[in-house]
Amino acid sequence: MSMTVHTVPAILVHGWKSHPGIWKRLTPRLDDVGIPYWIFDYTALDGSSMEEIAGSLGEFITAKRKEDDYAGSVDIVCHSIGSCIARYLLEVNDGRALHERVRQLIAIGPPNNGSSLAELFCDPVIGPVITGRLCETFVPRNFDPAVDVIVQACRPGSTTMATLREAGIRSDIQYRLICAENITRSPSFFPCFEGKTWELQHDGSWCMTFAGDGIVPHTDSVLPGAILDVVPADPAMLEKDPGLYCHIHLPHAPEVVNRVVDYLLHGPVTSE
Repeated sequence: MSMTVHTVPAILVHGWKSHPGIWKRLTPRLDDVGIPYWIFDYTALDGSSMEEIAGSLGEFITAKRKEDDYAGSVDIVCHSIGSCIARYLLEVNDGRALHERVRQLIAIGPPNNGSSLAELFCDPVIGPVITGRLCETFVPRNFDPAVDVIVQACRPGSTTMATLREAGIRSDIQYRLICAENITRSPSFFPCFEGKTWELQHDGSWCMTFAGDGIVPHTDSVLPGAILDVVPADPAMLEKDPGLYCHIHLPHAPEVVNRVVDYLLHGPVTSE
């Protein structure tokens, strides 16, 4: 892969129980505009801890830098829990050394504060009902949250999430979050939950909100210091294809693809 001195490659990190095919709408656009990309595929690491996967991401970046003879900055584009994996690498593993040169972290539907749904999966009363609704839509057949290492790591009260909170975001990286909202309150947005998203409250209770993508509510995503962009910008887009903005399909939405490409082309927002 040949790169000019002005080119910043993008590293693409998929989410939990997902695969690199999630980027099939983004990569052709990156090719069109000449942005090189490195796809991190950790499907073979199913059953590994977030710490282990973050370490593998670091090794992957080092290997790609050597392969392409590139020592400059990179951008990282993540979907869902891919954001937590990238952040663990950058903020925990590399937080003091700052060896990883990253310009932007662009996160699509990220559970940055832990996943309300991961906690809900583990609820002895509601959890099995929720798992049943999402079977083969978001969770695999015979899914058992009690033995899923990543689900346990993404519970808001887990040691992994506490470590991320303690580390904090890096001042040398611009964080951009792309989150969906069912602004038209259409049940077709995510039929499993009638268009809403489960949200864990501070007191441990549950509510359902339209401010989410069916899987991740905004409160799971927001980070102090990060730029939050909510899609769709135009409610008419939900009327046209509401399901395109749910968590599972979000990286395929043309509006999301356009935003990611724009962020990659123009780089971090600078204050005047």
